[in-house]
Amino acid sequence: AIDTIVETEDGPLRFVDTAGLRRRSRIDEPTEYFSLVRALQAIDRADAALLVIDATVGVTHQDQRLAERVDAAGTAITVVLNKWDLLDAEEREAVKTQVRLRLGFLGYAPVLPISALTGKRVHHLLPALRQAEDAYHARVPTGALNRVIRDAQASHPIPVQGRHRPRILYATQGATDPPTFTLFATRALSPQYLRYLERKLREAFDFGPTPIKIRVDRKSTR
Repeated sequence: AIDTIVETEDGPLRFVDTAGLRRRSRIDEPTEYFSLVRALQAIDRADAALLVIDATVGVTHQDQRLAERVDAAGTAITVVLNKWDLLDAEEREAVKTQVRLRLGFLGYAPVLPISALTGKRVHHLLPALRQAEDAYHARVPTGALNRVIRDAQASHPIPVQGRHRPRILYATQGATDPPTFTLFATRALSPQYLRYLERKLREAFDFGPTPIKIRVDRKSTR
């Protein structure tokens, strides 16, 4: 990994250019192993990640693995499609389809086609990072958060489990970096319902290119 400090109008930014990740079975040299460790550490420490994909190759299995690692780390992310200038219209549509299908779990992340060689659209990188940073550190008022959760339940009630319908009693934001919410509910909530609530939170608070985490705490009403 190579660190570079870039002076911007927002102040200095540290870019960490990590080594590419290879399949574990092919990591047989100590240098490669420590390059992998350094890359994973950089992902965990970063405020935002630029996932650079070679558009002439498409989204590879290794790209998917790296994207999953960034998402699991809770790091804000922008997908960068490099060498966009080398593709024709049909090839561009094919790559966009790959991104939707293979990186669907990053649906919140902006996708930025660029050409590092010509510099085309590279100037969009800093605004994307700025947006990612703002969203990553965002905190919402507790009252507004609970209104969104209450309205979401009213519009689409939680499915009945056995003879009981779970209820979310209240919600709090326990942390930022990324925004992390705890829902105090009478029962566990399904992954489908949690995805629905995540969409509602994103719509209400414009979280943009940052992941958000939702935890459920079982709380008795007795």
